Amino acid sequence: MRKSNGMNVNKSSEIESVDPEVWAGQLGLCNFINSYYQLRDLRSLPNVKKVLIIGPGKGLDPLIQRWRGFEVTTFDINPNYLPDVLGSVQDMQMFADAEFDVAIASHVLEHLPLNYLDTALGEIARVARHALIYLPVNGLSLQLRFSSNFHDMDWSHIVDVRKWWRRPHSAFPGYMDGQHYWEIGLRGCSRKEIQARIAKQFTVLQMYRNHDWKPSINFVLTALRHESLPSGCLRP
Repeated sequence: MRKSNGMNVNKSSEIESVDPEVWAGQLGLCNFINSYYQLRDLRSLPNVKKVLIIGPGKGLDPLIQRWRGFEVTTFDINPNYLPDVLGSVQDMQMFADAEFDVAIASHVLEHLPLNYLDTALGEIARVARHALIYLPVNGLSLQLRFSSNFHDMDWSHIVDVRKWWRRPHSAFPGYMDGQHYWEIGLRGCSRKEIQARIAKQFTVLQMYRNHDWKPSINFVLTALRHESLPSGCLRP
């Protein structure tokens, strides 16, 4: 396991309070849905071989992606998840610029206080040409869906009831049973506000609501600093 040298971060803001062994055993349908969408979005990008998974979680995503032929490196600040490289998403100095074709942060960045988000996005944009960033939606989601095997019809509409008046707190995670510092839909964290932060570092190729897992908004991105970089090449 590689480790970061001289990490200048507040580890307590990133290491989850949940028991990793208990959490890892709670594998549900949503995990398989999320893994499918990651694989689908990876395949939508050109010339992808090297993938960095930030927050490998229960281990399903790297297992599937390696099975499909991608060279996967896992990265986490918590050694209990047995990452290939140990460190903070705020400081990934152990990786070179554009070392990876894609960096994946699926339901990871909300585990950081909001004031660390821009730094984390900058590091993700530095180490990878593209990124998949999936983020949670706050509140209650109501879905109306019509599906049929007739011409593969599948229509869905989601209405969210959000606690828009509540603000994230920088000192403690107040959402998702004490795991999330912020979620899309909270005051100061609207979809447009979060997308504006992302757009400082990335071109948004696609943004979509996951209608198979309602609490997720997914971004497919290209790092602005690497847009002119040929695929599969490191920036000098």
